[in-house]
Amino acid sequence: MDLRTVLSAVESWSAEDRLRLIEEVWESLEADPQGTTLTESQTQDLQRRLDAYRDDPKAGSPWREVKDRLRRSGT
Repeated sequence: MDLRTVLSAVESWSAEDRLRLIEEVWESLEADPQGTTLTESQTQDLQRRLDAYRDDPKAGSPWREVKDRLRRSGT
């Protein structure tokens, strides 16, 4: 099955099911860190975010809260 066919099928899924798919795909990528590389721009952005977190760890939201807000909003 090609990517376009898969994406067409996924578009008809609920937001909750699409988020669950994203989580599963992300976890599968984490299992093989050699298969993912970051661009220089992505590395710089991550460093900037890490520095901001270290400057003020309470400024952001925990991932669980972000996911809950997204699920409640249907996004």
